[in-house]
Amino acid sequence: MRTQSLILGVALLGLAGCASDPAPHEQLRLSEQALEQAKAVGATEQVPELKLAEDKLARARTDMLSEDHRDARMRAEQAELDARLAEARVLTQKSEEQLDLLHKRVQRLRKQLEARP
Repeated sequence: MRTQSLILGVALLGLAGCASDPAPHEQLRLSEQALEQAKAVGATEQVPELKLAEDKLARARTDMLSEDHRDARMRAEQAELDARLAEARVLTQKSEEQLDLLHKRVQRLRKQLEARP
């Protein structure tokens, strides 16, 4: 009987801890910063991850208004990760374009050197 009471007490404490999830203001701020940073490097609506990040952040704000802090935190974290992925994709694409340009220049220089008498 005593063990059952102890287990019940621990379970109630666990549930109480879940119910008092704090508002994820800091996570929302981090997500907003990640979105701004992705846009600063050139991410646009054509980058699917950026659109996902914006949608998830909007849903997180809605969850905050309805005081569903757990879901708001989860969606804000997902929005931050999606924004960082969008940033990485844009930076990777820019790097690949620069690399292609350098390869073309090297090929052009090689042809010039071969043509020399």
